[in-house]
Amino acid sequence: MNIDNKKYLWSLIQKTGDTLVGKLPAHEHHPKGRNPYAHVASRIKAHFNQSYKDLPDERLSEVIEYLEQIKKEEG
Repeated sequence: MNIDNKKYLWSLIQKTGDTLVGKLPAHEHHPKGRNPYAHVASRIKAHFNQSYKDLPDERLSEVIEYLEQIKKEEG
């Protein structure tokens, strides 16, 4: 993914993470609370089998749609 799309996508990941602050369930491995931004990035990686940084530019719209789905599911 080109640098501009990476930056744009990271800003959308941050906005998605902002909607999840305080809403993720507690987990024993995260005694100080869960990081919603890392959670969103890991969901993308699990769904697309690649980091958002490694995805081709052509998949940008798919990732954006997936971020909306995450907001609906967990927000």
